[in-house]
Formats: sequence, structure tokens, C-alpha cells
Amino acid sequence: MLTRKHIPAILSKMTQNINLQSDLATQWDTDALYYEFSSAVAPKLPAIPCTAFGKELHQQGVTRVIPLDLSQQLQTIAPAISPVISASFLRIRSQESLKTTTPATAQLFYVIRGKGKTESEYGTMEWSKGDLFTLPSCDRAIHAASEDAALYWVTDEALVNYLGVTATKPRFQPCFYNSDRLLAELKQVAQEPGAEKRNRIGIILGNKATRLTRSLTHTLWALMVYLPVGAEQKPHRHNSVALDLVIDAPESAYTLVGKSLDANGNITNGERVYWKSGSVFVTPPGLWHSHHNDGDRDALLLPIQDAAFQSYMRTLDQRWV
Repeated sequence: MLTRKHIPAILSKMTQNINLQSDLATQWDTDALYYEFSSAVAPKLPAIPCTAFGKELHQQGVTRVIPLDLSQQLQTIAPAISPVISASFLRIRSQESLKTTTPATAQLFYVIRGKGKTESEYGTMEWSKGDLFTLPSCDRAIHAASEDAALYWVTDEALVNYLGVTATKPRFQPCFYNSDRLLAELKQVAQEPGAEKRNRIGIILGNKATRLTRSLTHTLWALMVYLPVGAEQKPHRHNSVALDLVIDAPESAYTLVGKSLDANGNITNGERVYWKSGSVFVTPPGLWHSHHNDGDRDALLLPIQDAAFQSYMRTLDQRWV
């Protein structure tokens, strides 16, 4: 039964709770900021630079992981080549092995050269030049080369690091895309009537788990582009960052990148990025870009993007001329 003699103790307890809440509010208020709407609604983030990473990075030296890192320019909290994607070259000398670890939920490996196998908790995958395979989240992978090898390794680690999360389950099953099958599918598309009139001649790689976004994984998107001799593929643009691996190309093949188009749909004041086999270049988001092959042989390009994530968000905004 509550009596008058209990009231002082109750009031004291209430005062202690109020003081505790007040101290906590003061502590939590330390990091609070307030912005006027028009000054903060469109923050000026660091631009994603149009950058190239040459094949010389993976052609010599010891067996190692070679990060393609723009974290300083992007002001990311960990190595990254875009706000969502991390990428590296893997150089593995003949009869040597290399272990890779990542908190990523999606991994892509493209074999630039060489032959070998990759062991993970999902089993052992044998690979050779031109093959592409994916792995979902896993503790580690060990790559062993039976001959001098270089792989292009792309993950969504940058996104995972930004969110500060840990993968709890695989979002897709490992998938293997054989080089011969890739080229056969690409040849079939290139020979279809009217193929030369399309904005791009290429095949998008998919997985049964990501039918909704028609993408390689739930975050990564991959396209194999075929650019015949003398061809010009008209400008297009999108909100995803493109990480373009040049599989094979003559030195006079290039991508033209620019902010605007003229009345005829051509890029004005564009920057030329020449294709160099075995190298990677970054196409920033939102810029118009067209592909050109002025060389003496056909060219192949492998753009990797965060377009799967963008598509799911309904923010990709793909546009063509």
C-alpha cells in the first residue's frame, strides 16, 4: 500500500531517472547536425574519375592481390573502385597459389590468362583463359595456377563495408560461364538480323537466383560486348559505374566519354579512353559514352557494374541515343 512516507523515495528515484536521461541525451546530441534543406538536399560528393589500370600491373612480379583502388579520391572507408564495388587483379605464378578473403556477398572472377583451379567451401572449380565464374559469400578461396595466370576479381565489398554488415547466407549459387559457351552465345547474337543497328552487340550474364534483375548476382551485372572492325556503337548512359575489362582489342579501339550530346546525338568535347588488352578503365556514372573500333580486328569488352543493385532500386536510368 502506497503511503505518504513512500513519496520522497519515489520522487528521488524519478529525479535520478530524469538526470540519467538528460545525461544520455546530452551525450547522444554530440554528433547531431542540422542542415538547411536547400544547402544539403544535393550534397556535392567526390567525383568518380575516369581512370585506367594498365595490364602491366598483373604481367610480372610475385604472386599477389593487386587492388584497383580509388578510395582516396572517393573518400570511402576501405579500398574501392566505386562506391559499391571493389576490384583487384590476381597475379599467380605457375605452380603457386593465392588465398583471397572478403566480407563480400558476391564475387566475380574472370580469367585474363593462364590455367588453374579455385577451391572454396563450395567445391573446386577448374578454369582457363576466358572463363568467368562467381562465388557468393564465403570465408576464403584458394586459387592455384598450373601455368602463369592473371584473374580479374570484382566484389561488392565496398558496399558491405559502407553498410557495416556481415553476410548471413548465400544469395545465389556459384556459377560457371565457360569461355567457349560465352563466345558461342555472343556469336549467335551478333549474327541475328539487325544486330548491327542495336546500341550494343552483347550478352548479359544471368543467374537463376536473380531473374528479376536479369543480372549476374544480386549486386553485380556483367556484359560481354562485341565491337566489330569499323563499328561505332552509339552513346548511352546510366547511373551505375562501369568497370571495363578490355579482353582483346586493337590499339585504335576506344570509348568516347562526355557530359553532353549535339543535335545529331554525338558526344561533344568527349575524352577518348583507348582500349588496351588486359587493362581496366572506369566509366563514371551519368556520362554519355560510345564505343569505336578503328582497328584491324574485332574487339571484346567486359563491363562490370553495380547495375543489378541499381535495377533493384529502380534508379539505373538507362538511356540510349
